[in-house]
Amino acid sequence: MSTDSQSAPDMSARSLLESLNMAYANMDMSASRYLLLIIAPAFAFFVGSGVAVLVLGLSLMVGLPVVMLGLLAMVVAIIYPKLAQDRKRKQIRQRFHLFLTHITVLSMTNINRVEIFRTLAEEDEYDALAEEMGHLVAMVDTWNQSLDDACRLRAKQTTSPLLTDFLERLAYTVGGGQRISDFLMDEQDTIIQQFVTRYEADLAKLDVMKELYMSMMLSVAFILVFAIVLPILIGTNPTLLIGGTIVMFSIVQVAFIYAIHVISPYDPLWYIEETEGTGPLNRIPRAMAIGIGCSIVLGIVMIAAMLGYVPPIADRAPLPIMAAIPVTPLLLPGWRMRQEEQKVKVRDGEFPSFIRALGAVESVKQTSTGSVLESLRRKDFGALTDNIDALYKRLNMRIDDIRSWRLFAAETGSYLIQKFGDMYVVGRQMGGDPKVLGQVISENQNEVLKVREQRQQATMTLIGVLYGITASAVFSFFVGLEVVEIMMDITSEMNLGEQSDIAGSILNTEQYNIRTIEFLLILTIIINAGLSAVMIRLTDRGHMISALVHFVFLTWLGAVVAVVTQYVVNVVISV
Repeated sequence: MSTDSQSAPDMSARSLLESLNMAYANMDMSASRYLLLIIAPAFAFFVGSGVAVLVLGLSLMVGLPVVMLGLLAMVVAIIYPKLAQDRKRKQIRQRFHLFLTHITVLSMTNINRVEIFRTLAEEDEYDALAEEMGHLVAMVDTWNQSLDDACRLRAKQTTSPLLTDFLERLAYTVGGGQRISDFLMDEQDTIIQQFVTRYEADLAKLDVMKELYMSMMLSVAFILVFAIVLPILIGTNPTLLIGGTIVMFSIVQVAFIYAIHVISPYDPLWYIEETEGTGPLNRIPRAMAIGIGCSIVLGIVMIAAMLGYVPPIADRAPLPIMAAIPVTPLLLPGWRMRQEEQKVKVRDGEFPSFIRALGAVESVKQTSTGSVLESLRRKDFGALTDNIDALYKRLNMRIDDIRSWRLFAAETGSYLIQKFGDMYVVGRQMGGDPKVLGQVISENQNEVLKVREQRQQATMTLIGVLYGITASAVFSFFVGLEVVEIMMDITSEMNLGEQSDIAGSILNTEQYNIRTIEFLLILTIIINAGLSAVMIRLTDRGHMISALVHFVFLTWLGAVVAVVTQYVVNVVISV
């Protein structure tokens, strides 16, 4: 039993060292050069930080962070190749379904096999995949390798198991004389199913992160309540203690935001580009200007009220409500963006049926896309109908096909429509069968839309958790604050002669500034609202401006809960 428990860490450490060694072997620069240029200076910085602490005689509170900073620099320098390798592997995994659709579309055209990979290498959006395709093309062009040999060699060098498996099977297919298009069509179902499985696995990880986040935030909320009440007994400065806890509260949230950004599937909703027509974001700048302008005006009014220049507001409005009022106008741009996002999602849902119909009719009529759109634009494709009509007009005016489709995608605002629309028009220009192109693109986009529905459900669950945590945390914050205020009232009313000194030594309330602490708690509400809104947007990959809706709602939720808590606690105690 003990042998098994000891071997597990050994195997874990061994696998970590092996992966680190592989990362160094696959770097663009040699390991010796990296050691000289990166690791050696980092090590010198670490040693120098320790020497500086000893020479200057810095205290532990100051010297320890300096030494830890040097240690962090050295550790990051050592593991950076592994981090870069993991980032490339993630980029390949996240974009592989689009890459597969793209290479399938290109394989159905009349271009040379090597040109397929050359075209993919020029797609900057594929990141690591484009880089791998560039290496593949370079091996064919520079080293005169056959395509199947180049695929085998690159399969051994790439760090992504997914791409390794694909290149090995592709090499076997090409070497056996089978057409690439036949192989890729056979692979469609398998690869898309793998994409769905990976997508669902990432969503499952988000569920785990949600549970962990809830536990961590409730724990930090308890610590903050403890920081509010504890100075009564130990006599420390409550403002400093609460401020430090709020910083920790924010750091925990930022760490979870980064974790969710890393874990959440890379599947952007928006495609944003300038267009001569009516774009989805045309109304947003004006709404932003109005929202920010009104927020600034209301903020000035609320500050003047707190300073006593507007007595009616200061007398009637509780402080949490006064803090929530200035952020309310930001609901206007957030809601406008939210409406546009819903329209983009509807257009995404209509595009598969449109592209399938376009490909089928174009194949039957054996004519241009513009001629087919003349009849299709009269059909009802929901929110996409007006955009199809604009696309027809551009093509009818003999505007460049690719440019017309790009403007069509810009007016829809959809990332998927831009990617799949580009694939279709390029495939048609290179002689691909429009019917097959339309079928492949529509089937793949439908699969993406299905997993997007699951992501939306996960987002709604996260929203419920964040709103619940906000309400419960604010309730506990202000219960603690009210308890302190009541204890201050009790000690101030004590007039027991010598016993008052004894009571004062037990209950240390003179260092409390309730107004300052209330300001800090309201700041916590606003920070929590902002970071929670960002977390929601990173989960569903929507536009950050639409996060303003949740920012405003969470701020008001915290403010209302704070006011209600103060009122209820006062009523209960007075009874």
